[in-house]
Amino acid sequence: MKKAIIRVENLSKRFIIGHEVTERYTTLGDTFIRKTKRLLGRGDQKTGTVKEEFWALKDVSFEVGEGERIGIIGRNGAGKSTLLKLLGRITEPSAGRITINGRVASLLEVGTGFHPELSGRENIYLNGAVLGMARSEIKRKFDEIVTFAEIEKFLDTPVKRYSSGMYVRLAFAVAAHLEPEILIVDEVLAVGDAQFQKKCLGKMEDVSKNQGRTVLFVSHNMPTVLNLCDKCIYLEKGEIRRMGDTSDIVSEYIRQEGQVNVRWQPTNDKEGKGAAPYFTVTDFYLSSPSGKDCAVLEAEDNDKIDIVLEGEVDELDVRLNMGFVLKNEYGDDIIMSYSTDQPEKDWVRYEKGKVRMKTTIDTSILNEGKYYVYLLSSIHCVRMLLTPNDNICLGFEIIGNRGHSPYWFQRRPVILAPFIPWNNIQ
Repeated sequence: MKKAIIRVENLSKRFIIGHEVTERYTTLGDTFIRKTKRLLGRGDQKTGTVKEEFWALKDVSFEVGEGERIGIIGRNGAGKSTLLKLLGRITEPSAGRITINGRVASLLEVGTGFHPELSGRENIYLNGAVLGMARSEIKRKFDEIVTFAEIEKFLDTPVKRYSSGMYVRLAFAVAAHLEPEILIVDEVLAVGDAQFQKKCLGKMEDVSKNQGRTVLFVSHNMPTVLNLCDKCIYLEKGEIRRMGDTSDIVSEYIRQEGQVNVRWQPTNDKEGKGAAPYFTVTDFYLSSPSGKDCAVLEAEDNDKIDIVLEGEVDELDVRLNMGFVLKNEYGDDIIMSYSTDQPEKDWVRYEKGKVRMKTTIDTSILNEGKYYVYLLSSIHCVRMLLTPNDNICLGFEIIGNRGHSPYWFQRRPVILAPFIPWNNIQ
């Protein structure tokens, strides 16, 4: 077993949440009288602040070995960011113990650790000093940091004038190159562009595999977690639901959190209106042309599935375009389609008022497993803006292995598994 570089024992973090209790209707005079009574110690019980305890983490224990890459996943509010802040010593625990053997560099929020009035150059030296590095060590890494961050032209500009993307590029470059033993990275990388994200993930893999440093990585992007991390912690309501091999944990997370139906309908007007610009969704569902229940399909049946979208165009705009993205249970994008994919003469015509449209996918190419259909919307006529709506999601499952062969009894270890016939040739 690898030497433990992080040991967490019965870690808990409590927050006190205040709720203001007021009468339903108050005047300025009522407020003045109430405040005066409070100052005199004669406040009543109908108004004031009610305090409530909230445990962001409760009795969390685990160990991380030297050089391991640990993914931390869970729903919003599960305690992921709180855990990283405790490990980065940004906040103190309410109970429990953390033992860390090595220097920690944290990249948790845009702007964390930088002084806005200082230039990029000055902040590099400032961060190095915070990590306990000598000026000569920082100078040796300086050019490498600047090149990686791609901010040469803005090196002597105060960082308060940087865009969020520039900020993140410099912050990550500093954190990754100033040789901490432990690198902690939150979802902040999502601010950067796709090319830089890929560059960062490659660097994290390099510092872990080739330099023996430990990486803790929080993300909602499951394919990224699968590619980068060798182990994973699944947090649920402030507690560890499970820790282990990344592929097993991610699969359980997707199955647990992705409980969806073959039909989505808004429960209120606001929910339907928030689906896409200029468009209110009234119904979004899957159906089988053969009339079968399409929630679970046999792999050998080679069924087709209709994706039907109904709604109302609130404001007519030539850029309006609806579509979908199909993802597997690991979060990989499998198929993407928009209503303008076909020749222009066959485009769906959006007119103000009610709209009903349909497209069909052939499930014969899909592997065994669960699949999720997310609604997409675009309001740009040149470059499609992919904006999957996480709240509007349909799901179905393919069961049974692909193919009739008696030599294959399990799920194929690939993303797609189309049935491809073979023949003898003369």
